[in-house]
This record gives sequence, structure tokens and C-alpha cells, in this order.
Amino acid sequence: MSDHFNAFEISPVPAPGPDATPPEPFRGIYGMPAFVTVPTGDMAASVDFWTRGLGFFELFTVPGRLVHLRRWAFQDVLLVTAADVPERAPAMSVGFACVLSQVEPLAEACRALRPDSVEGPRDTPWNTRDVTVITPENARIVLTAAKPLDPAGEEARYLEAVGIVAPGAGRGDGDNGEHA
Repeated sequence: MSDHFNAFEISPVPAPGPDATPPEPFRGIYGMPAFVTVPTGDMAASVDFWTRGLGFFELFTVPGRLVHLRRWAFQDVLLVTAADVPERAPAMSVGFACVLSQVEPLAEACRALRPDSVEGPRDTPWNTRDVTVITPENARIVLTAAKPLDPAGEEARYLEAVGIVAPGAGRGDGDNGEHA
């Protein structure tokens, strides 16, 4: 018996595919299982970039102190007023899932607001398309979208080499044992 189980039914992330559509913005209040806190010296500029560039919306505001932003359920960011912010982006990044049809439009929206803020998109060996964005506060954000997996493709071989077998890849039925 495995301690792991398929938990896709609790995730807002849709199955990858050319017709995958993002979930509607989630405006409900919940106990956040994780969130990112980003200090900003210019709240208005930060909110503008995060909403118009990265596709977040304002869930609520504590004037002069905090703006709670969200995209999908469990994609929460707290912008907080700070006297200073880092002068450059850290090596660490935070990733937010999106669907393939959002990758290019989000990258272009960020480029329109800050031309040198975007790297990519680039395809990864683990079968995603990623865009890295440096925000006005110097936060490193990765927007990542799963691509449909070709069971005979290079990405499937890469995943199998690290112990994750795709359904239809020719080895068993895709049961990943401890990875499932």
C-alpha cells in the first residue's frame, strides 16, 4: 500500500491539453495552505504589474499596509508596504501554474509593462512551458504550464529515467509506485 494518492480532484490546475481552460478566479476566503509575501516600496506600481501583467486580482486591501492578490485558488500573494526592497532578484523563485494558452499572453503583458522583465518562454525536460518574470519588487516569478505528454516523446523518456512512467509509455500501465 502506498502513502501517495492521486489528488488532482483538489487541485484547481486543469489537465494539460490544447483545449485546457484556466479555472475562474476564486474569490472565496480560506485558510491559505501557502502564500508568498512580497515587500514593496511602491504599492500602486506593484499592484498594477501583478494585476495587468501577471493576471492576479485584488482580493482585499488593508490601506497603507497590505494588498492580498490571487489568481486561482491557492495562488495567493501578499504585497506588503516596506521601506526598502532588494536591489536584485534572489536566486529563489516562486512558481504559479497556468495553462498553455496563458503563457504567451502573460509574457507579452509583462513585457508591455516592463520590457526587460521576462525570460522565455522555454520548454523544460519535465514537460512544461515556463516564463520567468522579475517583478518591480525584484521577485522572481515562474509561470508554468504543463504540456500534453507524448508517451513516446523525449519528455516521457526523461520522466521515465527519473522514475515517473507516463500511461501508454510502454512500461506497465503508468503506475508510478511511490510517485503516484
